[in-house]
Amino acid sequence: MTDRDDQTRTPRNPEPTLDDFWAFRTMLAPVLIQVVFWVGVLGCIAFGVYQIVQARVDDSWDRVEVLRGAAWAVFGPLAIRLACEVLILFFRINETLTEIRNKLK
Repeated sequence: MTDRDDQTRTPRNPEPTLDDFWAFRTMLAPVLIQVVFWVGVLGCIAFGVYQIVQARVDDSWDRVEVLRGAAWAVFGPLAIRLACEVLILFFRINETLTEIRNKLK
């Protein structure tokens, strides 16, 4: 870290600044991962509901289609959550190590 880095993040000002963003000290990917998570959740639920409705439209009420739609609506968001948590984990580790380094200074 340079002297300028110490000036932008003091104990009184722990919030990242625009300078931190342009110097790549503030990560953008965790925010994007959260956006991907919510889009994925909405997509899974919409697809699950679509499959259930499609089973009704066909006038068959095919149990397999209904169960498949319900599985997409329930387990799809869980799978997306796990995948996003794994991705965010690396950024949390980085943040924690950075905090430890700053406390040791």
